[in-house]
Amino acid sequence: MPYEPPPYLAELTLAQIADQVAQRKLPPVENWSPEKIGESHMRIAADGTWYHEGDPIRRPAMVRAFSGLLTRDDAGQHWLVTPFEQLSIEVDDAAFIAVDCVLRDGEIAFRLNSDELVVAGPENAIRAAGNPDTPAIYLHVRRGCEARLNRSTYEQLAQIAIETTGDDLEQGLMVTSQGAIFSLLP
Repeated sequence: MPYEPPPYLAELTLAQIADQVAQRKLPPVENWSPEKIGESHMRIAADGTWYHEGDPIRRPAMVRAFSGLLTRDDAGQHWLVTPFEQLSIEVDDAAFIAVDCVLRDGEIAFRLNSDELVVAGPENAIRAAGNPDTPAIYLHVRRGCEARLNRSTYEQLAQIAIETTGDDLEQGLMVTSQGAIFSLLP
């Protein structure tokens, strides 16, 4: 069965976005305790490109499959986890890239480079890093893994902040989603 990517975020209602999020069936890696620990020889570059043994992985379906197995431990190490083995994976910046966002009914939804949809909120917090001149905005995805917003998505999010807070920017750029408030300034 061929893969069919979800529709563009701009075309979806919040209910449709929530339905897309609910339909994503992820492997229960939290329940697995593999005995074998090793090295995957894989790397995720800062631009979101996945590499295996130095060569880019060109099949998006493989990247989507691997991305569902990702986790990050408390020390910041990323892992690909299966029932049989846990393999380290090098991540230059963030495991995912947020490539689009939209405000729907007061909630902010993001599309990742893996075609997943994530709604920002208490479980999927937005975090500002970097410095005021060169901010870096991250979205918690799952299991400790984050998505870095690319430039155009950061611009979309900043526009949402300006539109929702009006001209009163004394407290800085802020957005709300699912009842949580997030600053866009480091």
